[in-house]
Amino acid sequence: MVKLTRIDLVLTFCHVGTISSEVFVFELLGSLATVAAAGGSALVGYWQSRQFTHNKLRYVDAVHKATAPVLAGVAAAAVAAPIVWLLPLVGTGTALLFGGSVAMGVAAGARDIRKRIGAG
Repeated sequence: MVKLTRIDLVLTFCHVGTISSEVFVFELLGSLATVAAAGGSALVGYWQSRQFTHNKLRYVDAVHKATAPVLAGVAAAAVAAPIVWLLPLVGTGTALLFGGSVAMGVAAGARDIRKRIGAG
């Protein structure tokens, strides 16, 4: 039977604490990278879809229907799903967030068009 002294227990505890703090730092960096990738894709998706709706779909009446943002968001999430499946840091939540941001961008672009023409 091995008898551990108080010094051995303290050194073992300190060593385990060091390893877990190193792992914690890498997990924190990985989490921050994931949040940055998800947030960046959401911002780009919103901005690009709003600009595209405002500039290219200005004369399309279908963009003003309530289903247009929903269809655009579902299509964007469906396109992003296989892409995030291949990437190591992002997942399904990122694809859903991207789809939601595209839907909100289309809705905002359609609202900008309605404000510009004075229809509401």
